[in-house]
Amino acid sequence: MSDLVSVDFEIFGYVQGVCFRMYTEKEGLRLGLVGWVKNTHSGSVVGQVQGPANQVEEMKVWLAKEGSPSSRITRASFSNQRSIDKLELRGFSTRF
Repeated sequence: MSDLVSVDFEIFGYVQGVCFRMYTEKEGLRLGLVGWVKNTHSGSVVGQVQGPANQVEEMKVWLAKEGSPSSRITRASFSNQRSIDKLELRGFSTRF
């Protein structure tokens, strides 16, 4: 197993009301990651993903460039990336 990492994200643009959270959850699960995603009051989407470093990097590219089919991503911010010994979350969920 490759090194595990955790990273927080915030995605800006037209990302609410376009199933962004649902697609993020599906993509995270497809990549074998754990994490969560939620809308903010300011119109962005925030969350955290954890898993093998190479899959987390793939997820970061997806979050920054692809997103849901109807979304229009203007900026993606990633912070607090760190190595972890074991996964701190279970599954992939949408928070409210």
